[in-house]
Amino acid sequence: MTEEESRQRQRARFERLAHVVVEPLHRYLLRRTSADMVDDILAEAMLVLWRRIDDVPGLGSAPASLPDPDDVLPWCYGVARGCLANARRADGRRLRLVERLIRTQEQQPAGVADHSDLHAALAALGALDREVVRLWAWEGLALRQIAEATGLTSNAVSIRLHRAKKRLAEQLRRKQGEPSGHKRDEGRSGQ
Repeated sequence: MTEEESRQRQRARFERLAHVVVEPLHRYLLRRTSADMVDDILAEAMLVLWRRIDDVPGLGSAPASLPDPDDVLPWCYGVARGCLANARRADGRRLRLVERLIRTQEQQPAGVADHSDLHAALAALGALDREVVRLWAWEGLALRQIAEATGLTSNAVSIRLHRAKKRLAEQLRRKQGEPSGHKRDEGRSGQ
């Protein structure tokens, strides 16, 4: 059997399994979680079933017959139950993180620097320029490393970084009320 035939056979087995278990798993999840989470959890469960298709008891390898729901559903319910537990844990972590961020925001010490102008100036940059600046400033990467991370050339990274730093400086000057461009006496000789 060729690799392509093997893939087609695996796909056919999965489609037969999905035909039998999607609706019961959907109902199972609807009774256990909010409706807005059901589709995501069901998709995750189906992905697990795809990956573990050879482990599904009672599926068999007959090419045309649908599996008996009594044979495959209990194991599939177990998979859905595990995916539901993972989703609940992830949701709990997200909620705890949001609560911690809110508490941190409320309890900022008086001496903490306000970087909102910098963040606003960064947000005004294009997505790729913003990423180049962050990789350079926050991650401490060299131009060559930034080029590798972004798929750009080192020269393109250098140009983007130079221009982005100029735009950031200009926006920060505007926020602080300084006029843009040259100072009045800059560049003049003795006048």
